[in-house]
Amino acid sequence: MAIKLVVFDIAGTTVKDDQDVTKAFQSALRKSHYEVPLELIDPLMGYEKTLAIRQILRLHEHNDAKITNELVDKIHKEFVKQMILYYQTSPGIVPLPNVEETFSSLKEMGVKIGINTGFSRDIAETITNRLQWVEKGLIDFFIGSDEVELGRPYPYMIQKLMELCGVEHADEVAKVGDTEVDVREGQNANCKYVIGVTTGTFTREGLEKYNPTHIIDNIAEIIDIIKQ
Repeated sequence: MAIKLVVFDIAGTTVKDDQDVTKAFQSALRKSHYEVPLELIDPLMGYEKTLAIRQILRLHEHNDAKITNELVDKIHKEFVKQMILYYQTSPGIVPLPNVEETFSSLKEMGVKIGINTGFSRDIAETITNRLQWVEKGLIDFFIGSDEVELGRPYPYMIQKLMELCGVEHADEVAKVGDTEVDVREGQNANCKYVIGVTTGTFTREGLEKYNPTHIIDNIAEIIDIIKQ
């Protein structure tokens, strides 16, 4: 079947990220007296953020009883506050090379464009508003991880975007992302193509371990994949 929907991640896949998300995460943890190196945070950045917080805290707390909902919520609220301010004001919020051109080409081919993310809806909306992707007609729908029962690696965000776009079959869908959890999300949703990109957190070698259908260095390569 032909591809009718391509689901893209945000940070590191379609939007430039120089570890800014990781640094905001680190700062939010530090305010609750957890000092975590960036290299431990990076691999978790594609996950729904409260889940990522719990995973990081488990590296520091031997007693799960200390990882309360109140603590996780406090850290997450601080992270959201920092991220919204960053995406509203930073001059470096730009699409990665060839992203908007690729969106336009896919739209001309009749393909729907969905955006999903480990961020909550409020952060995702701040980013898409800043870049005006909806107003420019470049994307059809976007969804945050707090809008479904469970975020990545579960398939629910992709399935919700399929529903919104009127796409019935997973083999009409391609998933594109820069992290291990993006790849596993696409696989769990049974997408026809699960495409890893090397523009974000993971290297080519890092992505290869998770067996995506394709690994690309330039998002424009998606067009040739979709045309197969």
